[in-house]
Amino acid sequence: MSTVLIANGLKKSFGGVKAVDDVSFEVEAGHLLAMIGPNGAGKTTCFNLLNGQLKPDEGSVTLEGQQLVGLTPRQIWRLGVGRTFQITATFGSMTVLENVQMALLSHNQKNMAIRAVVSNLYVDEAMALLERVGMVEQSGRACSILAYGDLKRVELAVALGNEPRLLLMDEPTAGMAPRERIELMELTAEIVRERNISVLFTEHDMDVVFGHADEVIVLNRGQLIAKGAPDDVRNDAQVQEIYLGSGSTFAA
Repeated sequence: MSTVLIANGLKKSFGGVKAVDDVSFEVEAGHLLAMIGPNGAGKTTCFNLLNGQLKPDEGSVTLEGQQLVGLTPRQIWRLGVGRTFQITATFGSMTVLENVQMALLSHNQKNMAIRAVVSNLYVDEAMALLERVGMVEQSGRACSILAYGDLKRVELAVALGNEPRLLLMDEPTAGMAPRERIELMELTAEIVRERNISVLFTEHDMDVVFGHADEVIVLNRGQLIAKGAPDDVRNDAQVQEIYLGSGSTFAA
């Protein structure tokens, strides 16, 4: 098994607040790694350090040996790091098919193609991705009128258009009904295995985390306090104290 991403000694402060404090972890090829922690634990900041939206004060991030620190989000995306967001990011006025076509055009560096030509490019490839995520029948509908769960599937197809080696998923099932959450993560896990993609995801639903992650890491107040197999993390005394000590339930 090969290591795709290595984050080593990441630190990021905002004023006197240590948002990420000496965090290190690895993401293996074809694995789903869940990053969880209470609100304010540093998860989003850590994601932003990985894909270039923020530069760490200290530490390094390497993708299969290539240093990512100092690169822009677009440069990192070009290297094969995709990202989905808690709030879906699609073009509402464009059809489902056109959204995926745009991702394929960008991946193949044909963004400047004129509209009349664009509509005929990568149709088969886009339809294949939509079929894989179960959205072929809605390919002609505008994203603005889709149900939220369907938008999440479109966003996944868009992310796959870049042929990512690593996919960062920020609360991929947020806002979805329980059954939709399970179905989306089952689909994601299948695609990860098929394409040997690595996934790092944050998630609010602990059933999703412990039901689908190969490994779990836990942040609290910017520090990594636990990592390991889902059952080991679930039974970790410090993790239980953080989540359950005040009578609350698990939250990402």
